[in-house]
Amino acid sequence: MGANIDNLTKEKLFRLNSFPVHFKYLCRMDEKTLHILEQVRRLYYRYGIKSVTMDDVAKHLCISKKTLYEYFTDKEDLVRKIVLLDHNNRSKFFREIKNRNLNALEELFEVYKMINTIFRDYNASMEYDIHKYYPELYSMVKEIRRKKIYDTMYNNMNKGKKEGLYRKELNSKIIARLLVFKVENMYDTDIFTMEELISVKVFNEIFVYHLQGILNAKGRTFFEKKFSRLKADLV
Repeated sequence: MGANIDNLTKEKLFRLNSFPVHFKYLCRMDEKTLHILEQVRRLYYRYGIKSVTMDDVAKHLCISKKTLYEYFTDKEDLVRKIVLLDHNNRSKFFREIKNRNLNALEELFEVYKMINTIFRDYNASMEYDIHKYYPELYSMVKEIRRKKIYDTMYNNMNKGKKEGLYRKELNSKIIARLLVFKVENMYDTDIFTMEELISVKVFNEIFVYHLQGILNAKGRTFFEKKFSRLKADLV
């Protein structure tokens, strides 16, 4: 991961800062294009990217390949826009959490729920295909995903300290980097099965384990009062 996730190189920052331009373009797409992307996304998540040809896509959509190429220049363009759509949807969810005026602990719970949802949607075959056949896209998305998790956790740590819920002596940067490390490496382990990782039981244990390290007395009191309600949201 590198020691300085909060101190990215100029090249990486340029790539990350230019990425939102693609999101704006994505948001301007008409409903038909977005519908196609959603349909193809489901195909890729089910079968992987490599095994699904443009002929397969056209057949699935009940359109000609000529019509398909009116929307996308080639398969790489299609893959890129689906990856962008995925990331855009997740970024929208993070923004919605931020706009709900929750305290840091409630916000953190919602973020953990979001991460759990990402694990539920995770497709190892699709991840592998992007890594192997579209390495530049994979590298860019990985950097953006990493920065999003880091920034979210870093800001949450500082917010919790200001609200008097988290221990003030904790190093927010180190905690945020540890969480990025944990999330990324949960994909690449055989210690837990994917079914276990997305289960409510494991989710609760991971969440509580993290909280025990960051909450102060006030935070623990709030957590004990609210945790039953929070757990009910997972069912």
